[in-house]
Amino acid sequence: MSNIPQVKLGIVAVSRDCFPITLSEMRRANIVKAYGEDIYECPVTVENELDMLKAVEDVKAAECNALVVFLGNFGPETPETLIAKNFDGPCMFVAAAEGDGDMINGRGDAYCGMLNCSYNLGMRHLKGYIPEYPVGTAAEIVDMMKEFVPIARAIIGLKNLKIITFGPRPQDFFACNAPIKGLYELGIEIEENSELDLLVSYREHANDPRIPALCEEMAKEMGEGKYYADLNARMAQFELTLLDWAENHKGARKYVAFADKCWPAFPSQFGFEPCYVNSRLASRGIPVACEVDIYGAVSEYIGACVSGDAVTLLDINNSVPQYIYDEDIKGKYDYALNDTFMGFHCGNTPSCKMCADRAVKYQLIQHRVLEPEGSEPDISRGTLEGDIAASPITFYRLQCDSEGKLRSYIAEGEVLDVATRSFGGIGVFAIKDMARFYRHVLVQKRYPHHGAVAFGHYGKALFEVFKYLGVEDIAYNQPANLPYPTENPFNK
Repeated sequence: MSNIPQVKLGIVAVSRDCFPITLSEMRRANIVKAYGEDIYECPVTVENELDMLKAVEDVKAAECNALVVFLGNFGPETPETLIAKNFDGPCMFVAAAEGDGDMINGRGDAYCGMLNCSYNLGMRHLKGYIPEYPVGTAAEIVDMMKEFVPIARAIIGLKNLKIITFGPRPQDFFACNAPIKGLYELGIEIEENSELDLLVSYREHANDPRIPALCEEMAKEMGEGKYYADLNARMAQFELTLLDWAENHKGARKYVAFADKCWPAFPSQFGFEPCYVNSRLASRGIPVACEVDIYGAVSEYIGACVSGDAVTLLDINNSVPQYIYDEDIKGKYDYALNDTFMGFHCGNTPSCKMCADRAVKYQLIQHRVLEPEGSEPDISRGTLEGDIAASPITFYRLQCDSEGKLRSYIAEGEVLDVATRSFGGIGVFAIKDMARFYRHVLVQKRYPHHGAVAFGHYGKALFEVFKYLGVEDIAYNQPANLPYPTENPFNK
């Protein structure tokens, strides 16, 4: 995925000058050896502020964009924390466990030093990623570092992200509207455009010489009989329009995501629905959120960075009927009926995450509204429809409330191997304690109907990303023995 960062990780050892510097250097070397390739070992061990400046200059020259600050012994509180101030990227702070030397000259007291490190980071209002238990052996710290990489990837990506929008939110879709103040505070840039700007650019791409090759690519992706041959050229023209706009408008930013208005005017003016094109961009790490859902686009982008894989944006849409539950879920899966729901959107989910019978079809709801009754679909074509394939998933969202405060939720679950018997890009989702999560998180905290979906269990990394970003309210699907604050204790 070219639209997400590549993390180049460096490690800097620090040493308090009343402890042997060789202890930190030996322990740092052991970590580097255990990690293997893809790690830069800074030769400067930091004992004072001048060392700190040399170390930061060195890792910048090596093009590191994420850093491990390693307390091989107690560590110097001021210089080690100033690394986070002077290094332009996320820093993880970890400390050495004892056990690789004698307990007189070989004791490092990094367990103690980590406390003062955290204290000083707080005093200076500096951000640092500290793992759940940040003290370990070389092998344990390597595991922490590998967990840090996708977290760092998301933080780097957001810092260099521009969200490009086209059009205002559709009428009666107030839920997709939220203050963008929180995104500016995260360092995200936003470019808002009119649908007319997009239409003008689209028309300028008519007869683009790249269209035939892109049509062939689309046909190969979908397979014979799974697309409208006469529609491919229009969709290829639109895909090139978005890709060129991203390249020409990202400016000083490295990465782009879109939040576009896709109805009601889009089909009549462009001649198709944009969903399939949106799915193709999402498959390469360029989310295109429906209905100008800016926070949905940001959420998708975070998931793409964390997972390194395609993501999607779905409506938390409808309950699973009792008859489907009785026929295909009860007794086969360990879920109650109200643990399940259907996630749906018109057709923006990447084809690689859908069942083999997926195909480019038409949007039934838009066909009812925009085209004559009984007519063959024309401008309502362009959705990628079919059941979403069975997979572990993480449903999550970053959102801004009406007061401009960021909040988020995360819930792990799965897409069940159950036929939906419905239309659109849709799947039967199951999340433990979904009913309570729905009421006391999604409804109670007034989240919109859109949720981002990562295809795997990434709750741990997403939680750390949101925590690093300063999001104080990170909700999750709490088990019954851990009631929500608003849950009535007298319910039976």
